[in-house]
Amino acid sequence: MSSVSKFRPATLLVQGGIERTQFSETSEALFLTSGFVYDSAEQAEATFAGTVEHYQYSRFGNPTISMLERRLALVEGAEACRTTATGMAAVHASMLAHLKTGDRVVASRALFGSCHWIVSTLLPRYGIVSEFVDGADLDQWRTALSTPAQLVLLETPSNPMLELVDIRAVADLAHAAGALVVVDNVFATPLLQKPFELGADVVVYSCTKHIDGQGRVLGGAVLGRQKWVDEVLQPFIRNTGPSMSAFNAWLLLKGLETLALRVDAACRSAETLAGFLADRPEIARVWYPTRPDHPQHELAARQMTGGGTLVAFEVAGTPTLSPKQAAFRLMNAMRVVRVSNNLGDSKSLATHPATTTHYRIGAEERARLGITDGVIRFSVGLEDIEDLKDDLLRGLGELQTLRQAAE
Repeated sequence: MSSVSKFRPATLLVQGGIERTQFSETSEALFLTSGFVYDSAEQAEATFAGTVEHYQYSRFGNPTISMLERRLALVEGAEACRTTATGMAAVHASMLAHLKTGDRVVASRALFGSCHWIVSTLLPRYGIVSEFVDGADLDQWRTALSTPAQLVLLETPSNPMLELVDIRAVADLAHAAGALVVVDNVFATPLLQKPFELGADVVVYSCTKHIDGQGRVLGGAVLGRQKWVDEVLQPFIRNTGPSMSAFNAWLLLKGLETLALRVDAACRSAETLAGFLADRPEIARVWYPTRPDHPQHELAARQMTGGGTLVAFEVAGTPTLSPKQAAFRLMNAMRVVRVSNNLGDSKSLATHPATTTHYRIGAEERARLGITDGVIRFSVGLEDIEDLKDDLLRGLGELQTLRQAAE
């Protein structure tokens, strides 16, 4: 399909990157093989010399994985893509492939716990200077990038508080400082935000989330310009081995086929549930990008086409329960929404970031990010919206009863 790039995202998610074998199969072929054979010793030599194109070893490349990479690149609007075994492998590869001792990194403070650890703990071990800024504060970005830097890392919306970063403004500052701009776009998905159009150089995903969307497999993706991918990223991936399995790639290809439908449905439910929760007295505050009370509502309207599938909300304590106890009581009372630290799933999931995903960054850093003991991250799935409301009411009703009994 030579002209496939002209199609719209929903079509690319189904048709993009397909390479059929001589058997003309409808579904993408699954190549469960570690290695490949050559017609001759001369062909093997030429393959390793790079003078002919031929698959060598599935750690370097695999036909099923190649189809996934082409499809992701088409949907994202990127020149090239490489996949990895996990989302964190994608973040790690995008940074360590590019950096060396003596380099400087500036990152938004609001990062997923493991990303925060890479910047705060791992990079300094290799003599790489790291500096955090409050992502929503352009003055802090401006100050941090007034001196040269080699890489900027940000996620927007952030995990779990849905803080937004002005990608275009930060990219302009970063490029003036000589930095590569890496954007973790997992909460927005390729459908709701286009970082490359806003100045990003590299986009990373945990494919485990919305791209699979059904809680089955792990995977990651790094997308960027062809030259950077070929000359910087690919040697790192080839030689350090964070490769994706062909089976996982095949399942992710199947996940992409329904991504637009799932994200659209979950976004509509998430926006409705954000309003529903905001009206409840048991809830102290709700964060959702398209709500007028979101502190960066105007920025969300400029750089996103939807609010996403995640809602963050803070449970108020009761006279007899602390905010943490009240949050736990609510989560434990629900029967449809299950407790899990995954997100982007077809099943609705809730987690308590202060004791799970962001536990290891410490209480002081959580306080700076606004992750209180009452905050719950709610990943909205594909269940009937009325059943989700009823499930939330089951837990909220318990908190209401406790509050009334104490009055």
